[in-house]
Amino acid sequence: MKSFDAIVIGAGQSGPFLAARMVEKGMKVALIERKFLGGTCVNAGCMPTKTLVASARAAHVARNGAVYGVNLQGEIAIDMKVVKARAETVTMNARNGLIGWFAGMDGMTVIYGHARFEGPKTVSVNGETLTAPRIFLNVGARPVIPDLPGINDIDYLTSTSIIHLDTLPRHLAVIGGSYIGLEFAQMYRRFGAEVSVIEHGPKLASREDEDISDAIADVLRSEGIDIHTGASDIAFAKSSDGITVATDSARIDASHVLIATGRKPNTDDLGLDTAGVITDKHGYITVDDRLATNVDGILALGDCNGRGAFTHTSYNDFEIAAANLLDGDDRKVSSRILAYALYIDPPLGRVGMTEKQARASGRKIMISTRPMSRVGRANERGETKGFMKVIADAETRKILGAAILGIEGDEVIHGIIDAMNAGTTYPALQWSVPIHPTVSELIPTLLGDLKPV
Repeated sequence: MKSFDAIVIGAGQSGPFLAARMVEKGMKVALIERKFLGGTCVNAGCMPTKTLVASARAAHVARNGAVYGVNLQGEIAIDMKVVKARAETVTMNARNGLIGWFAGMDGMTVIYGHARFEGPKTVSVNGETLTAPRIFLNVGARPVIPDLPGINDIDYLTSTSIIHLDTLPRHLAVIGGSYIGLEFAQMYRRFGAEVSVIEHGPKLASREDEDISDAIADVLRSEGIDIHTGASDIAFAKSSDGITVATDSARIDASHVLIATGRKPNTDDLGLDTAGVITDKHGYITVDDRLATNVDGILALGDCNGRGAFTHTSYNDFEIAAANLLDGDDRKVSSRILAYALYIDPPLGRVGMTEKQARASGRKIMISTRPMSRVGRANERGETKGFMKVIADAETRKILGAAILGIEGDEVIHGIIDAMNAGTTYPALQWSVPIHPTVSELIPTLLGDLKPV
């Protein structure tokens, strides 16, 4: 049996950085990864997909160049092999950077293999048994495949496999109208495929307020994407030239099908029951406000704990764990103000409460909205789709949440994120003097228009 000061299972966006901090403190750490360093973000998520989004935007800008007085001759051609290779290069550069970083780190032992608990302080991997007083789980999540009629009879794509396509689908049917599905839908439409989005629920991006969801749908429809919400009785069948996707109200002749119906944690094959670690009904590891499980010495970080589903929340889990365990701090998950983005174009930047959540909280609230068509920078760039929205507490004057669906919305939202984390009241932020011409300069104007509801 090999002994370590700590064992980290999974090399996503929490585990490796925590392992590195512990090594810096002179600890002996084993980092176990069954596949690739970097987790979903590096290998099948943020980095490759946003690289693909960038290629799709380049095609969109070129295709619409005449609007800006830039005339290109002939049709815009997409070389999907180059598109794929570019995304793979970004992934490999990041992955190899991690490999090189850990290789030069004394005290770090990287083991590739499938770890399973043998007890609360021991795990087995590749026929060896390892033990440590502290074990950290950062095993991530994977796509959910729903049990729909005919799904096992077709060759479907997931968010992991679609990034390896080097040919353009004739017609991509996206099953699921949430964040992952919508990004791929717009991306492949811009590459030149016909695209249909099929969503069981009544609206796209169901987490958002209805006005945001409607605006997202308008953006996608304006680019020629067919959207089918409220779809039921979804079924699949092979056809002579592809796949037939049938619902209660539509029949789609697709060449490819992307299943984007959510994700589930990679916790079903770790032997958690052997260690006594409790999970909820969805398989997420139950943790307290400091990320500790019910078993002393075992913590769960990142997507597998159900307390966040983003790279930045996973990294923040590392920050919380490191601060508490290594720096004598007392940080909590409940102190985190959730923020995220939807990377369609224009992007959606979101922080804090939705209007629906704020109304349900019983607070006296104030709301302000402003269309992007009234933002100078958006007009100058010729990108006026979407709008800004902010919700504030009428009594405390604190900002409760905001949504910016529009040009650079994923960056502009950070002014509000920072204000919320600093506890700044909206009147104070209203008196800031932003740079002109920017999209951010409209934040004080937006706040100045707050009105009670």
